[in-house]
Amino acid sequence: MQWTLVIPLKPLNRAKSRLSDTAGDGVRPGLALAFAMDTVAAALACPAVADVAVVTDDAEAGRELAALGARIVADEPRAGLNAALAHGAAVVRASRPRTPVAALNADLPALRPMELARVLEAAGQFPRAFLADSAAVGTTLLTASPGHPLLPAFGTDSRGRHRASGAVELSLDAVESVRRDVDTGDDLRAALALGVGPRTAAAAARLPVLGQ
Repeated sequence: MQWTLVIPLKPLNRAKSRLSDTAGDGVRPGLALAFAMDTVAAALACPAVADVAVVTDDAEAGRELAALGARIVADEPRAGLNAALAHGAAVVRASRPRTPVAALNADLPALRPMELARVLEAAGQFPRAFLADSAAVGTTLLTASPGHPLLPAFGTDSRGRHRASGAVELSLDAVESVRRDVDTGDDLRAALALGVGPRTAAAAARLPVLGQ
């Protein structure tokens, strides 16, 4: 099964505000873009992924991610994360109604293609499925097999909300790179310890507070 991933990305100047203790206002946009570029590059290298659609209105991010091979979808609803994901999935399925789709966070800079493939293979057994984040509170991946709606419910306690919506929680070992999203300085340190992509590594090296 070949998946289309839908990745949402808010305007870079508003991204990753919770990293303020680690990265200043002038640095965070570039760091958020590095996260997204490493995430998209790893996703496109995954053998289970046919293509990636990034939902964003950020012109710079759109240019950089399109250069990697992602399809850029304008965030026409402009009504938050879940509306952006629903819109992206609808755009994808307008031309390919039988494609399996998955919503993936844009802040997975340690993402490993083969670990993502394992998660998607497991998810393909269910109409809808999700993977909890490393904190076991949020969600990093939500999937919908052909003929089933995505029904994203990201945000506070999205793990519980996705479970309540009927999505099956995936229990897999050795897929930490797919769980390790980055919202805080501690998250970034954990991702760096796991091993991040080249763009994030370069951006993080310019943050002396990390002690690199």
